[in-house]
Amino acid sequence: MLPSRIFFDNFLDDFEDNKFKKMMKCDIYEKDGNYNVVMDIPGFSKEDIKIECDNGIITISCEKNEESNEEEGKKYLRKERKFEKCERSFNFGDIKEDEIVANYNDGTLTLTIPKKEKVETKKNIQIQ
Repeated sequence: MLPSRIFFDNFLDDFEDNKFKKMMKCDIYEKDGNYNVVMDIPGFSKEDIKIECDNGIITISCEKNEESNEEEGKKYLRKERKFEKCERSFNFGDIKEDEIVANYNDGTLTLTIPKKEKVETKKNIQIQ
């Protein structure tokens, strides 16, 4: 007898949550004509964080590679802090890519992303 598919779906969801969402928790809200992203990225420095924007899709990635500086006589039983990498992407659509402002302070990344004003392109079509 095989376990139900639901078990595997929940298991994989939990894995993904632990891997990325718990590491890069974020809040996204709109205020004063801007999208605002507040994301927790503890344990990374400003230089470890890369933010890219491509056609309205914001990708935030973090990568840290700690060099091996083992002391003589020290024997590690477990070493988990050697390499970390995580990434999340969000599709905001029409935004002013040149006016995005990013700040990083005490493990919290804050993005202010200005929205483009929507131009009405509604046309009435005459039936012939």
